Amino acid sequence: MIIENREALKREQEAAQKQIDSYECRILICAGTGCVATGSQKIYEKMQELCKDMPGVSVEFDGHVPHIGVVKTGCQGICELGPLMRIEPLHYQYVKVQMDDCEEIFKRTVLNKEPVERLFYKKGEDSFPTPDDIPFIAKQTRITLENCGRFDAESLDEYIASGGYNALSKAIFDMSPRDVIEEVDKSGLRGRGGGGFPTGKKWKQVAAHTDVKEHYVVCNGDEGDPGAFMDGSVMEGDPYRLIEGMTIAAYAVNAQDGYIYVRAEYPLSVERLTHAIAQAEEKGLLGDNILGTDFCFHMHINRGAGAFVCGEGSALTASIEGDRGMPRVKPPRTVDQGLWAKPTVLNNVETFANVPGIVMKGADWFRTIGTEGSPGTKTFSITGSIENTGLIEVPMGTTLREMIYDIGGGIKGGGEFKAVQIGGPSGGCLTAEHLDVGLDFDSVKKYDAIMGSGGLVVMDENTCMVEVARFFMSFTQRESCGKCVPCREGTKRMLEILERIVDGKGVIEDLDTLEELAAMVKNMALCGLGKSAPLPVISTLKTFRNEYEEHILDHKCAAKCCTAMRRFVINPEFCKGCGKCAKNCPVGAITGVRKQAYNIDNELCIKCGACKDNCAFDAIYVEA
Repeated sequence: MIIENREALKREQEAAQKQIDSYECRILICAGTGCVATGSQKIYEKMQELCKDMPGVSVEFDGHVPHIGVVKTGCQGICELGPLMRIEPLHYQYVKVQMDDCEEIFKRTVLNKEPVERLFYKKGEDSFPTPDDIPFIAKQTRITLENCGRFDAESLDEYIASGGYNALSKAIFDMSPRDVIEEVDKSGLRGRGGGGFPTGKKWKQVAAHTDVKEHYVVCNGDEGDPGAFMDGSVMEGDPYRLIEGMTIAAYAVNAQDGYIYVRAEYPLSVERLTHAIAQAEEKGLLGDNILGTDFCFHMHINRGAGAFVCGEGSALTASIEGDRGMPRVKPPRTVDQGLWAKPTVLNNVETFANVPGIVMKGADWFRTIGTEGSPGTKTFSITGSIENTGLIEVPMGTTLREMIYDIGGGIKGGGEFKAVQIGGPSGGCLTAEHLDVGLDFDSVKKYDAIMGSGGLVVMDENTCMVEVARFFMSFTQRESCGKCVPCREGTKRMLEILERIVDGKGVIEDLDTLEELAAMVKNMALCGLGKSAPLPVISTLKTFRNEYEEHILDHKCAAKCCTAMRRFVINPEFCKGCGKCAKNCPVGAITGVRKQAYNIDNELCIKCGACKDNCAFDAIYVEA
């Protein structure tokens, strides 16, 4: 049924809410990529099977047959503890749910409204029954992730029931395109894809091209940073919010077509977006004559091949056009000549997902969150050496300490915090001295880092920072499009130096060369990705120079990570002389007599670690 006007939208909302309210019990199963990978799809199917024959339930329970809804939601956040399940209206949050738990959940919770306490989140002796009790969730401020985990990710009706499309209705019927742009500009919303460019300013520049008929709106969903999954979670868990935000942008800048660029490694995002677009078109919320007006906007999905460089605006638009994804010299910029050389609004997923809230609640509301220069919230994926990996959303200006310790639960295994890589492979490292610095677009630049899309990789004392720099440089060098010499050759030379250092073959002059090359690439590379490629090296050299010097002068890796510098030693007090280590050594570097302590010839040893892995008595250790 097509929604032809504002009144029809309101009736649709009331009908959808009435349907949701008719359920006495709703089983919300996380169907984000992380939980799907750990088996949530099978759990969903099992719960459906258990609930489909409700009238035949034994009266040994209370005899009442509730109306049950089993739905797949977007990411519920605590990815470390998946598969996740919520039971409404009891508001129970179950973690690490397995197939064997389904029948017990059905009998005790669904039928008798009793908790399965062993499935609650626990920390020490404390048990946390509801999402609001869990610090990881309770300490967040969710705007873009507000709906993720709360309703069916594949239901337009449920999105509408939550207030979805009220913002688009308000924009079309109560505001002019200029009013929308002014409200977004007044809010101070900055692009969440990395650069932090003011969104309203970008929209103004596109709308100003009144002499050009065709305008485009493009969404950058090409989330390529290692360890980042924020945009993917929004596309999977609340695709309608993204689509509504893009539709409002199209109305504001007079665009007729929109493109969502998603990497092919996100098949679930592509599937959910395709389904959402079809549903919106069917309801008259996308396509021709939206909400019964003359406003028309059509959306398309483009799947990228996974090139990191296609996260850069001009490379992304080139890829959509069917050309090789390579950046071009600017100006002209995308706002003047973007897709097919027409004025183009290009923002990332999170940026568009913020738009409906700003239009509906106003710029002043948005500015009450975050900092003066960076209003609103920011989503982060927290991974690495942290107790609770997952997806979080916090106000701009939140400190690392709050994110890592208050929300993330601290360093895994009670270890000592060493650093966090922020901004992905093009970002930099922040250390313990930055734990209490409020993070926003401007503050991180002071420390040779960038906010990026929001990937946070937490590292403990067992992390070698030279190897971290080598890893990220390897990534950026491999992903360089090769168009400009500074990036193509500069990153290659930097990687060669870093590889020599971790192999124990570096010389002290290499550090000066690294700094010179880093400055050259940063200042002379063609695109933003090339200019930021040296940041991991710049920041680690500045903060952990002693580790570089230790590798070069002492041929030592204190973290015992660099293979070439590891020395395997057998502790004679623990060795039982079983000979298992010798049998598993591929190069015959271990010798000895049975029932006596064995020895390792480190001249022959290739540092593979097979001996340590196969020792049943922990007699073999690594000497840095």
